[in-house]
Amino acid sequence: MKCFVLVFLGLVALVAARPDKDLDDDFHQEQNIDDDNTITGSYSWTSPEGVEYFVKYIADGDGYRVLESNAVPVTADGVRADGTQGSFTSSEEDRK
Repeated sequence: MKCFVLVFLGLVALVAARPDKDLDDDFHQEQNIDDDNTITGSYSWTSPEGVEYFVKYIADGDGYRVLESNAVPVTADGVRADGTQGSFTSSEEDRK
């Protein structure tokens, strides 16, 4: 019984802590696929503080790359997101 009460109180706290604002209204996405299967697109969202963030990207034979963004302006090594920073790799690829 104690376990049930603790789980129930945890769920009540989770529901009470969620934002009042519907996040779907603050998220926008566009995507295009070319004849050569190159995918270009962008997505943007507004934070609860009212700051608008965006990411423009490309996914092609060279992988997924951020072309421009104010959400992730530089990598940990200080490389700007301009499409030439290299692609993201999957950890699954490293296992082969």
